[in-house]
Amino acid sequence: MTAVFIVSLLLSVFFIFASSIKILGWQKMIFDTQLAFFEKYGLNRQIMFLVGCVELFGAVTIFSSEMIGVIGAASLLVTSAGAICFHVRFDTWKDGIPAILTLLLSSFVLYAKLNML
Repeated sequence: MTAVFIVSLLLSVFFIFASSIKILGWQKMIFDTQLAFFEKYGLNRQIMFLVGCVELFGAVTIFSSEMIGVIGAASLLVTSAGAICFHVRFDTWKDGIPAILTLLLSSFVLYAKLNML
């Protein structure tokens, strides 16, 4: 149970940071880099905002021990999987390393939360 909490905390901190940039654009250099990725993929600022909202939802709800925690972990997993697909298709697999790590970590949390139900 402690490992699930620690991994959930790491995911939450990472995705709150990442989503805040996508939603608010407060860190200009990272925001511009991410927006350039989205535009390269044929996506716009509104889609980037939506992805940020999904990331924020997952980061906040992942701590719940009920079904909402499962949905939160699943939303982070799906977001990470989507990022991997876009990076592999349009960039190099190396650009997808953070998404690969978050996919693995969110898979671990999702599996653990499903077993706790």
